[in-house]
Amino acid sequence: MRQLLLVLAGMVTLSTLNTPTVTIAGTTPDLREMRLVQKLNCNNPQTQTAINECAKLSYQRADKKLNQAYQQLLPTLETSRKQKLIAAQLAWIKFRDTNCEFERSKYEGGSIASSIYSGCLENTTKLRTQELQEFLKSDP
Repeated sequence: MRQLLLVLAGMVTLSTLNTPTVTIAGTTPDLREMRLVQKLNCNNPQTQTAINECAKLSYQRADKKLNQAYQQLLPTLETSRKQKLIAAQLAWIKFRDTNCEFERSKYEGGSIASSIYSGCLENTTKLRTQELQEFLKSDP
């Protein structure tokens, strides 16, 4: 659902996008620098760039929670299970990234591709976090 909203929001903002080009001494400013000037409003992003950045930030928050759950679970396991969790996590990361690259490929070259990728990373990461939290609850 979130991805559908991102797609719809992207289409609306693309149709109304009117960004002037600013040049100073023959250079174009870096968008990352411009974001420092304008506060990012992820409750109501107005451009595809803002949507992409908000999706990335949302994924980063989900990833932080995943790492917290993983770091809590790891020391509770005996050595053999700890090694299996590490191997499983490495395989899961590869799966997540590859799967999300596949999902993004439908929009390759489009400005929405970045938010599709971040949204996929976020959703997949949240599911894995829930799994790790369940392991934490069930392991003594």
